[in-house]
Formats: sequence, structure tokens, C-alpha cells
Amino acid sequence: MNSQPLRLRLTWKDTTTGDSRSPILDLPIALGRIFEAMPAAINREQVSRIALNSSQVSRFHGVIAKEGNSILVTDTGSRNGIFVNGVRQTRCILANGDMLQIGPYAIAISFAINSAETQSVNSHIFFNPQTNGPDPTLGPKIVSRLPQTGSIGEFPPIAFLQANQVTMRSIQSMGLPVEEIDWAAVGGGLGSLIWVDLLRICGVKVDRIAVLGMEEQPYARYRRLCLNSQIPLRERLRSNSDSCPDNIWGWPPYAVREAWQELLKGRLGVSLKLMWQVFAEPTFAETYTPRAGNVFDSIDRETVRIGWNQMFRYGRVRGIRKTDDGRYAIAYSRSNANQRDHAFLIAKYVHLATGYPAIQFLPDLQEYREKTQDFESVVNAYESHDGVYEKLEARGGSVLIRGRGIVASRVVQRIYEARQRNANIQVLHLMRSAKPQGNKFDRAVRSVENHYEFQPFNWPKACWGGELQVMLEKAAPEFRSQLLTDWGGTTTAQRNDWRRIVKEGLSQGWYQITFGEVDRVDRDSHNRTVTYIQEKELKGQIKLEADFIIDATGLDAKVKTSPLLEDLVVQYNLPLNALGRLSVNNDFEVSELRNTALGNAQGRVYAAGAITLGGAYAPVDSFLGLQYAALRSVKNLAANGAPGVRKLSICRSFVQWLKWIFNKSPG
Repeated sequence: MNSQPLRLRLTWKDTTTGDSRSPILDLPIALGRIFEAMPAAINREQVSRIALNSSQVSRFHGVIAKEGNSILVTDTGSRNGIFVNGVRQTRCILANGDMLQIGPYAIAISFAINSAETQSVNSHIFFNPQTNGPDPTLGPKIVSRLPQTGSIGEFPPIAFLQANQVTMRSIQSMGLPVEEIDWAAVGGGLGSLIWVDLLRICGVKVDRIAVLGMEEQPYARYRRLCLNSQIPLRERLRSNSDSCPDNIWGWPPYAVREAWQELLKGRLGVSLKLMWQVFAEPTFAETYTPRAGNVFDSIDRETVRIGWNQMFRYGRVRGIRKTDDGRYAIAYSRSNANQRDHAFLIAKYVHLATGYPAIQFLPDLQEYREKTQDFESVVNAYESHDGVYEKLEARGGSVLIRGRGIVASRVVQRIYEARQRNANIQVLHLMRSAKPQGNKFDRAVRSVENHYEFQPFNWPKACWGGELQVMLEKAAPEFRSQLLTDWGGTTTAQRNDWRRIVKEGLSQGWYQITFGEVDRVDRDSHNRTVTYIQEKELKGQIKLEADFIIDATGLDAKVKTSPLLEDLVVQYNLPLNALGRLSVNNDFEVSELRNTALGNAQGRVYAAGAITLGGAYAPVDSFLGLQYAALRSVKNLAANGAPGVRKLSICRSFVQWLKWIFNKSPG
């Protein structure tokens, strides 16, 4: 008999961040919420303890142990139970490839004998620094930290990068253009737009603000990702009616604007239907969401109104350092032609809204593309992949979809549209595990249908400004990640057309759902993709053949995938929150970056968007979340006497709203 212990690999994904974990552990294994509540030893055997951060997980939830020649999972009296392959079990023998559902966590079980412990992480598709678009040919080298050694003429200079505080004299001695300003928005996307928009409303002049970005339209990358993920301008976003990035007041909301436009076209019935939808949602009607094209058009109007083009500078930011006079020096490249035109921007107040630096890409698919150099059959939903649907419409075929969130739903809809032109299209939807029930919080449970978990938006609505938002803000930092885990998860919108498509596909047989953990992806002699799933009884593998594979697993906002943010974290020893994002206070300030070089003349750095997830606010990457972050940070600036920032009083707010209505400059 083999004297070496049998070990298990447990693989699961953080439901909030999307990060993967895949440790290999010795038996027995205890699963629970509180590390100290789980036993350190069972029958004198040391226990591998796994803490799962969710209130749906009991303090000591269950244990996996070897009994005779079998491996069993036992529920130790948990409140919400343990599901094995979608069935609730009190005590159950585990087979290779089984899926455990414990609270919001779907955990894949695989046997690993005499294996060293490893950690699995998702691969990525990075944005090209010249085009700002997803580039599947870029590898991990692009996310290495900013260089600390280099040749003469390298930018930023090594002396700049190695210093925690640089002198203004040293910057001026470099002979490069230096612009001094009060306010600098780094990113140039929607987060930058909303922050700058509020500054303008609060009285800051155009000539005191600079925006550094790579595309003049603040929604350019967002729009590109929408189009790539099959959300054309006529389709609707997953956003609320009053979530208006062009209008801090949210009135008139998108539904009223759209209804008015329909009324002007003589479509009274359509206009009334939109109004009914808003007043009756979500009980008697679907939740209203705006059309993508209408959102972008409204942003175009606002950029002209506030003078965005006067503030915008094309710039790829290469590094940020504190100066000796209480400000910040931002080193950036001003040209996308070999990045040889460099400059410095000096600002007292800096806002970081860099968005998602990368797209998640499943490791087995990344390995397939590296081995085969096939970038057409295996694609990410956020890449440009219209060719897949064009080929399906022309000659039919089969598609395997990975992931089951909002993007996967839109891909299924796009394939359904392709089937109207060519019925010879089959869809196989591969999910890691069955979804027998939705996430719970207190007495609330999300609805589930055909293994899709439904929610109107990516967070419960009370996270934006209701009781959940208050609860999270008051919670101690160590408990926030638990709340976010319970409220988060992979969900999709409960749209009637999407639900109908899935039901129709299942009944007609052209759409199928299967479950399993992927072992590898290969290509057969007919140049079709083959996905191998490990069979439970160790007797072989299941083969899933398809002409195309579409990965719809999402975006990545971890600090380590952004060279700029990682450089700041390492250089200034910045703390990260429990989710590995920038740690910000309730006013979205990165307090550790405050520049106190001149005593009271303190420079400040604020952040917004997905890079701050894990703090006192959950929906940070939504339109309303970006507006909330802007309101908190600008209010904080006004309270601390930042020059030119006026408090947004009731009177000033009303006057500025009237200016917005009549499309007049904030002044």
C-alpha cells in the first residue's frame, strides 16, 4: 500500500473579485467561516483548515476525511448545508471531479497524489499601451513593475523612480516640459469624467484641471468592451434609469428622456410603456435599463458643456512621485509613437481612476492559444470576435461558452440572433457547477432558473444608498469582505427575452448546459477545439467538441496587473484591503499618499472605481458608484479648504442643475 497520504485539490473562485484559489491539501480538511472554530486535529491527525469568508458559511461547516478506502464529506451541523453536485447531503462519498456548494462558494474536488502545493491564477488579456484595446498577443511582461534600472535617456529617469520625494529643481533640470496645475485626473475614463464634472460644478476653473488619458472620449474603452461583448448601441446596459454619468442629479433620468424622445416621434404607446416600466419595476415589469447609444450621446453633450477637450491631455502615465513642496509629479508620455515625447505634470490634488487594467482569461484557454497560436477559435467575450458570429451565420457550427454572468447571457442572445439566419448552430454552455439555489443574506434569497442566478444589477440595490450601504460603511474593515462575498457573486439580469431564449434552446435541443472542471483544451485533426473534463470515477475523460470557445468570465482589477498602481504600492508601502485593492478611507482618499512636505499645505490623492473594491462602498465600478465616490471626495476637499472648490449647497446645486438643463457651461 502507498504510504504517502492522499491529497485533494480544492478549486474555487472568490465570488467578489473573481480571483481563483487552488491549494492542494492533506486530509482531513475542515471548512468553515472562523479559522479558530475549526479543530486543529481530528483523531490525532493535523487538519488543513480552509476559512470561507461568508455569513452563509457556519463557523465550522463541514469536514472532508478519509474513511477506509473512501473520501467522505460530512456536514457538521451547518445552517445552510452542503450540496454535492447540486444535491444537499449530510454525509456523502466524494469522487474525483465532484462539486461542493458551501454558501456562495462552488468548490471543485480533484484527487492529487504526491503533488506539491500549487496556486492557480487566471491568465489575462492586457490592454495595448498604444491602442488601449485588448491585445491577446501581450503577455505578463507588460505588467512587471516600472523599471528601476536602465540606460541614459530612459523615461522616467531612474533617480525619479527610486525617490520617495523628488525636488522641483531636479525635475526642471531634466529639460522636459513641466506643467503646473491644481487638479490632475489620471485615467481619462468615466471615473475621471465624473470627478472633473463635479469639480466644475463646484466652481473649479477649466484652466486649473488636467486630465491624462489615452483616448479623448471618456467612454471609449467602455464602449469598445460593450461592443466586443455584443452590446451594440441599440441594446441596453445593466444600469439604472437615474444612474446618469452626465448628470450628477439623476434628473431627468434616462427613462424620462427616452420616453420624451419617443413622444416627439409620435410613439405615444412606446412612451407610456416606458413610464409604466419605471413605476412598476421590478414587481410588475422588468427593471428599466438605458440604451448604450443614449448613454454615450448624453456623455458627449456633457463633455462639451464642461470643456473636457480643454482639460484633456493625451498621456500614458509612467510614474507618480511626491514632490518636496507638498505636491505630486506625474511623469507621462505624450505621444503614442514609440513613446518618445515625455513631460511632467505637477499637481496638488490627484485622482486615480485607471479602471480595469486587464481581462480575465481562463488558464487552460491561454495555454491552448500559446500552444496553437489559434486566436480565432478560442476567444474572450471582451475581445473583438465578430468573426465568430459571421462564420456561424455563414456555415453553422457549434459554440462552447464558459461563464454564466451578464456577458454570457448577451453572448447567448447574439448566438440566438445568428440562428435566425442559420439554424444549424449548437450551443454547449459549460458551467463549473450546478446552481441549486441562489445566494442568501438574512431572509433574502436570489432566484435561480436553469442554473442562472438573477439580480437586476451587479449588487443588491440597497448597496447604492440603502441599508446595505450603511451597514458596509459602519462595518469594521475585517468584516467588509464577508459582507461583499454574501452580496456579490456571478449574476445576470432577469430579462424575459433571455429567459425565453434559454428555455426555448433547452426544449429544442440546440442549447445544452453541462457541468465540470476542465482538465485541458486541445485541437483535433479537423481543427475543432476539444475540451477535456475529468470523469468522476477516474475511468477517463469526457470530451466536449466545438468549433468555437467563448470565455465570458470577466475583467480584472487587481493592483498587481497595473504597472502604475503596483509601483505606487511598492514605492510607498501602501496597504491593500482584504480584496487586494487600494485601501481608501470613506472619502476615497489614499491617506498614506498624503504629501505633508510643507506642513498644512497637504497634497492629497483620491481613487475611484474597481481598484477600490473592498472598502466602505460596494458598487464602486458602477455609474452611481463613481458619482458617489466623486461626491465624497469633493466634499472632503471643500471641507479642507481646497482652493476654488465651493460647497454644493442647495442653492448652488439648483442653479447648476438649471445650467445643465439649458446646456450652459458651469462657469
